Amino acid sequence: MEAGGGGDATTASDSIKVKIQFGGRSIPVEISVDSTVKNLKSTLQPLTNVLPRGQKLICKGKVLEDEMTLKSLGITNGSKIMLMASQGLHQGSGPLKKEVPAKKELERVQMNTIIPMVTRENKAKAAGPNPVQRWKSTGVVALSEHGLKAIPEEVYGLRSFVRVLDLSRNSIQEIPDKINLLSSIQKLFLNANNLVDGSLSWKGLESLKSLTILSLSHNSLSELPPAVGALTSLRQLQVENNDLISLPSEIELLTELQILKVNNNRINRIPDSIGGCISLVEVDLSSNLLVELPETVGNLKDLKALYLSNNGLHSLPRTLFKTCGQLSILDLHGTEVTMDLLRQFEGWEDFDTRRRLKHQKQLDFRVTSSAEFDEGADKS
Repeated sequence: MEAGGGGDATTASDSIKVKIQFGGRSIPVEISVDSTVKNLKSTLQPLTNVLPRGQKLICKGKVLEDEMTLKSLGITNGSKIMLMASQGLHQGSGPLKKEVPAKKELERVQMNTIIPMVTRENKAKAAGPNPVQRWKSTGVVALSEHGLKAIPEEVYGLRSFVRVLDLSRNSIQEIPDKINLLSSIQKLFLNANNLVDGSLSWKGLESLKSLTILSLSHNSLSELPPAVGALTSLRQLQVENNDLISLPSEIELLTELQILKVNNNRINRIPDSIGGCISLVEVDLSSNLLVELPETVGNLKDLKALYLSNNGLHSLPRTLFKTCGQLSILDLHGTEVTMDLLRQFEGWEDFDTRRRLKHQKQLDFRVTSSAEFDEGADKS
């Protein structure tokens, strides 16, 4: 299948509008006629979530070479260009994520029909005649997959007795101010609900000073507000599989944070303040829209695992291997970072030694038995 060229001749302006055919969609792009094909691919990256090296552009049956200009190729206003993407070179979730809510909605419908009938009958037997009393005595309120649309009032009535609240995989649409009544809560799981921006009362959440784990994954949040910095006891923050485009600079206040998972979002920039999260051990930034990392990542001296796959990264902080002396897991699959570049970084040899020792201890190691580094960096 080929997309033909055509349209009006180029005007006096340097800019032209072309139509990119990709995934059953037509994406309009305005770009200078003097731009190279490589420039066009970079422009398409955030629009299609396909890394430039995974893009093949075709016009009038001809594959467009990276170094050629659009003008020299005869690309004019209205030209149609077909984009073919190589498998495995997608990043983030981007515009293609629009199909996900339908799937999630189907899962919720099933959850609200079949699952609740099973859980309400069987779990009621397991819980005994008075589950509230059991919650009070154990401090654990387990309500995942209960088809809930709101937090039961009985939960708020327990107040400081609640230490763990699991509301995952429900259809809860609002976390109100009175969540602050659970003043001693340590772990809060809200993943896979109907949560969007504005449905979470951060005014209520920021008062939960004992909270160590907050899971908001698999929702539809596009931002984390500055108020997240008030949760200074947090050790684990999970916001993967949302629609985040950035992280607040106040994240630096989370000095006890050990695990940060924000993979599968649309994040295009990590704030310099990330360097203030000095207790971080594991960071997952994979499948976002990142093209660079701040040098302050080198401040994370306790960092052991850094997941960066499926991003548009060309390089890494130069001090990463030198200052992150415990780093032993580095996932670079689906990025544009090369082996030649990594070998130039100070501290590479020590990192490579740690990496080898780490994988030798694992039965399901990801590297081959050879001496090759196989964490996703291109060898050329």
